[in-house]
Amino acid sequence: MRRSGAILRDCLLYLADKVKPGVSTKKLDEFAYNYITSHDSKPSFLGYGGFPGTICASIDEVVVHGFPSARRLKEGEILSLDCGLIYQGWQADAARTLAVGEISEEKRRLVEVTKQSFFEGVKQFKAGGRLGDISHAVQTYCESRGYGVVRSMVGHGIGREMHEDPSVPNFGKAGHGPKLEVGMVLAIEPMINMGTWQTLEDGWKCETLDGKPSAHYENTVALTERGAEILTL
Repeated sequence: MRRSGAILRDCLLYLADKVKPGVSTKKLDEFAYNYITSHDSKPSFLGYGGFPGTICASIDEVVVHGFPSARRLKEGEILSLDCGLIYQGWQADAARTLAVGEISEEKRRLVEVTKQSFFEGVKQFKAGGRLGDISHAVQTYCESRGYGVVRSMVGHGIGREMHEDPSVPNFGKAGHGPKLEVGMVLAIEPMINMGTWQTLEDGWKCETLDGKPSAHYENTVALTERGAEILTL
């Protein structure tokens, strides 16, 4: 899983350099597919439940699961890229929210808070703790700064399969939930809205109820004897 995580990390860095006004999300999807397959790996999203792309490309108010398309990115938008791959039977899953050209200070702050909330959660990924410790840390960090924490979509365990138990909400009570143990690997992924936490779902796509932007930051994280190890950074 370290190797699968490293390939995905480098794929996302490669894609980040391609994100600019005028580029279509379909072209980014092609870049991702070519990168992954050229590194002896398989895209885990492509065909998963009928999903049509290698990446989820979610713009502004789209929280997650945006389909790659011919739509071209515009200056000032934020793009959440979510991607997964399989290397020798082992999964990795990660997401980044990226600026398209120059973005507003409001959007920049949303992206930064979302990213930092992930690290606040990882601080609680400790043997002997509870899953709710992670969830609570993400929620309190974001809500104390005025943001909405998505309830309809959550993180997950990961290993041979992309989605494994347990589910990893970004909200909850500290001290509750499954016990955290060495050997666990989780996809921890805050999805944070500029406005309300409420969302609208229409098949695959998930959008904010109020139409305000949303950001997403995810990594695959293993709990080792030495503590939490982020495999996709």
